[in-house]
This record gives sequence, C-alpha cells and structure tokens, in this order.
Amino acid sequence: MLEKVWNPRLPADTMRKDFIEIHPTASSFKIILDKVKHHAKQIQVELSGELENKHPTFPVSLIKPYQPADKEFFPLRNPTPLTVPPVEQSEDKKINKFIKERRLRGKNQREYLVRYRNP
Repeated sequence: MLEKVWNPRLPADTMRKDFIEIHPTASSFKIILDKVKHHAKQIQVELSGELENKHPTFPVSLIKPYQPADKEFFPLRNPTPLTVPPVEQSEDKKINKFIKERRLRGKNQREYLVRYRNP
C-alpha cells in the first residue's frame, strides 16, 4: 500500500507562495515537486514503515490521488482497531540455554528460541 500522495502536474518554478493556503497538502506537495528528479514519467515518493526499504520510484501512471472511502457507499466498512497482545514479563525466569536463532526477513532484527530454567 502506498502513502497518500498528491500527483504533481505543475513545474516547481510556477508554484506560488500562497499555495499552502490554497491546498491543505501543499507543503508536502512542494517536497514531492522537489523530489521529482527522474524521468518526466516517473515520480519519487517517501515511503514509511514496512515499505521504507522498497525502491521509491514509480511510474506516474500508477499514482492516483487519495480518496477516502465514502460512508454512503460503504456503510459497513469500519477500520479495525489494532490490538497488541500483552507481553509476559517475568523477573524470576532465567535463560538456561539458547536453542535457535533467526533473522527476520528484510530487517536487521533477530529472534531467539530459548529454554528457561525451572524456578
């Protein structure tokens, strides 16, 4: 999924100083105009979260303005709240030995499978 992006159609030198008052995303629009350094039919966007390791250059034909879902057409569509499961933190557990180690794909993060001592 892409971030919300406004597709630049104006050259950067024609942008007025009062453009920020005209359009609510004009400040990010200016950043996007400054970032268009590739071919005329490509755009570079800023990706965040899990997509920040991906290549940020896309063809202009794939970029569309963001339009929020209309409640009239989709009355049952509600954003699902994310719930994080509680992490069990116990001070009395001590690690007996490390059984296995693995790296998460695409991240510089490791997970360990450990065996705890009995109290």
